[in-house]
Amino acid sequence: MSAEIKTFAAAVGFLDDMQMHKIKLGLDAIRTTLAGLGSPERACPAVHVAGTNGKGSVCSMLQSVMSAAGYRTGLYTSPHLSSIRERFRIDDAFIREDEFVAMMERVRSGLNGRTITYFECATAVAFTWFAERECDLVVIETGMGGRLDATNVLEPLLTVITTISRDHEQYLGDTIAAVAYEKAGIIKPRIPLISGVADDEAREVIEKRCSAMQAELIQAGVDFKVTETAAGRWCWQDRYPDTVMVENLHLPAGGGWQAANAACAVAAAVSLRAQRFIVSDEAIRTGLANSNWPGRMELLEIAETREHSSVVHRFLLDGAHNRAGIDYLMTALENQYSYRRLFLVWASMADKSYEEMLSQVARMADYVLLTRPDRERSAGCEELAAVLAATPGTVCFSCHERVEDTLVAVREKARAEDLIVVAGSLYLVGAFRKLLVGEVVV
Repeated sequence: MSAEIKTFAAAVGFLDDMQMHKIKLGLDAIRTTLAGLGSPERACPAVHVAGTNGKGSVCSMLQSVMSAAGYRTGLYTSPHLSSIRERFRIDDAFIREDEFVAMMERVRSGLNGRTITYFECATAVAFTWFAERECDLVVIETGMGGRLDATNVLEPLLTVITTISRDHEQYLGDTIAAVAYEKAGIIKPRIPLISGVADDEAREVIEKRCSAMQAELIQAGVDFKVTETAAGRWCWQDRYPDTVMVENLHLPAGGGWQAANAACAVAAAVSLRAQRFIVSDEAIRTGLANSNWPGRMELLEIAETREHSSVVHRFLLDGAHNRAGIDYLMTALENQYSYRRLFLVWASMADKSYEEMLSQVARMADYVLLTRPDRERSAGCEELAAVLAATPGTVCFSCHERVEDTLVAVREKARAEDLIVVAGSLYLVGAFRKLLVGEVVV
């Protein structure tokens, strides 16, 4: 049995050691672990959110709205950009180091020497912390899929599925229908589902699951929508505009591309009104405007003082790492951002099908800088370079083994009127963001 955890470093080390246990989808281990902790997952009302893309943004928006409404609202998301503490939040505060130590020790001692995965352990920490802090509501993001995800031990008030596209094929299947089946596994008997899914094949799977579970299906584009009414202002309405309409909404960073995510978040907040939560239109407006989701279509303007002058560089950080995410990014670059030259900083995980994505987005760039975050799963620069070498047309690029060297190089090349896009991997975005502005958690 491992030693008692007394420091933050020891707690992080204990969790990191669990990465040697491969991803293992299934609920037996997490159920046994939580039962030994007193079933903390049952302590707080919950909203459970799944989806290929957008689920983190929806979770962040909904948590911000419910906090603005006056409820102590917990948020559990993954992965983190640079600190494990980012995954655990109540209202505006991340879990403190001493709280993380205490929760991790409680989980460790409850294991009695049994082994669980990294994500199962983090999930147990989240539920235990939220229960101890007596949250009024918790917003829980799935890690991968849904049906066999460790978070799927909840008995939520509401479920949300944002989008469905192909990702994690080795675990979730290589068809849209297979992925939809896994994510639809969070749908519970007689518990409403908010769905932002647009794909017809995926929608059919979800509709069948909702019918089998007698779960009310509240579908984007059918039961609710969000429309732009003026520059930067949006209106949410359900299928009966005379019944529910929330006007004058200002979306968080990213603007229009976040409209679909905001629509689902507002639909969830409105649905919670039927669950005895008091959520005013003003709380929805305030919560959306204050929502912050670092590293996802995040625009940073960073001033750099040089020998005889100062220049402000624009960095667009986006953790896009699958086909749908890259499509969103490319559409935004075409329609929402102006620049003279486009610089692309790119890294990929080796277990991702990155070749087509890199080739396509690289053709939009004037210059590509390839790098490798400090992760075993990262694809090597020479592998990424081979993709660009085979890309039709002339793609100018350079390779940098260290993220720090990549930042130095792109700053030397880019000017104030240029745009620097950092994408392909959340690990890259986390490392790059830390160099630019420091930790998310301070």
